[in-house]
Amino acid sequence: MENFNQTLPDVFYLLGLSTDPHLQVIGCLMFVVMYTIILAGNCLLLITVRISPKLHTPMYFFLSNLSFIDICFSSTIVPVILRNTLSTEKSISVEGCMVQMFCYLGIGTAECLLLSVMAYDRFVAICKPLHYVSIMNTRFCIILALIPWILSFINSSIQVHITWRLPFCKTHHINYFFCDVPPLLRMSCRDPWLNEISMYVASVIMVSGSFFLTLISYIYIIATILKMHSSRSRYAVFSTCSSHLTVVTLYYGTIMFIYLQPRSNHSVEKDKFVSVLYTVVTPMLNPIIYSIRNKEVKTCIVQNIKQVINPSV
Repeated sequence: MENFNQTLPDVFYLLGLSTDPHLQVIGCLMFVVMYTIILAGNCLLLITVRISPKLHTPMYFFLSNLSFIDICFSSTIVPVILRNTLSTEKSISVEGCMVQMFCYLGIGTAECLLLSVMAYDRFVAICKPLHYVSIMNTRFCIILALIPWILSFINSSIQVHITWRLPFCKTHHINYFFCDVPPLLRMSCRDPWLNEISMYVASVIMVSGSFFLTLISYIYIIATILKMHSSRSRYAVFSTCSSHLTVVTLYYGTIMFIYLQPRSNHSVEKDKFVSVLYTVVTPMLNPIIYSIRNKEVKTCIVQNIKQVINPSV
């Protein structure tokens, strides 16, 4: 009979994205650049929304929430990647691994749910414009912003609890660049069927459920746009949704690829690449997408920069 631990080890060892030293140096530099862009871009968006009265609307309230989530999300992953890349040991404590998994799952799921909230906001604005102000009042917006955090961290607590009840084999090397559920399930010495069922159920409820809510919102939005007689009006309305639609496609596509495919179809190297997309690349692109494709945000950023350079203007 195979001998394995029934207790948790003291540390895990993250193998990272590559074992090639040259690729590790290149990867480290790329992550430094991308993390700098994430912090700069999302902080700029947060500050712009905060100090620009024109942007004090529900749409930009949710956008600033998304920027805050992107900063937190990438900050649970990238600093650990950089530390392990520059370190020869590449270890992470069990407690650190648990905390990283808890934060990563909680914040990642919160972003997923927030995207459906943002879609609902666009649905009300476009399909029920006369009732927008009364429906999307301050109290309701705060409730909509809190719900993703509450639901996501309930799910995160459950996933972390059942994952750390598993017995792990003597090898404690995680073939991944951070502590995620699928890589740890592969290290289990017993069949993690309960964990897989829990992960699929959570993915269906949280990710697929959120995706379908977003999809329903956009079906109504598209139907409303098609009823408009003026092509200029159609373009103006669609332009307010295009940024969100781009972000939704990037985020949901990568998440579903990781968590909704059967374990037999998992390729570790492919999973690593896709994980980089939604943990680092998407948070980096979000502020760029929303600022480049949004005239109001671009105008406010330029005005704020001009005021900083020349306060008398």
